Amino acid sequence: MAGSSVIVMGVCACGKSTIGEQLAKKLGRKFIDGDDLHPRANIQKMSSGQPLNDEDRKPWLERIRDASYSLESKNEHGIIVCSALKKVYRDQIREGNENVTFLFLDGDKQLILDRMSKRQGHFMKENMVNSQFETLERPDAEPQTIVVSIDTTIENIIEEAAQKLIAQNEAVL
Repeated sequence: MAGSSVIVMGVCACGKSTIGEQLAKKLGRKFIDGDDLHPRANIQKMSSGQPLNDEDRKPWLERIRDASYSLESKNEHGIIVCSALKKVYRDQIREGNENVTFLFLDGDKQLILDRMSKRQGHFMKENMVNSQFETLERPDAEPQTIVVSIDTTIENIIEEAAQKLIAQNEAVL
């Protein structure tokens, strides 16, 4: 089997980093937090409470796509965290990559707002939740996409995601 990547995606505060890191450990994969791949200008913009626009996201999505390509080309398997809210963003990540699966962490706005109120030390501000939901294009019908509800425990989310990846022949325990 060639290298592959799973892009853990969803709106802010859905648990992408936590789920991605723990899922990578469970499946024995590399973990890459896409937030670490943002250019400086994006981090500064988000830190000041401004949402990113499509032009801001282009270089970031290129870095995500390249990380996925690197995994494939080196016959490695990884979990990459990236919000990937629009189909065009996901298509950009898919471009030139054959073994990319998107794992959509699905939760409603009230659940996300509840989680945001408990977060500390993250550059995403609560007032950006509306922007995230307005931008989100649900990937329900896209190929190589798995949807997991986040309205449960972290352990249950990781277990369901792992089982769905295994069912899609994307991972083995």
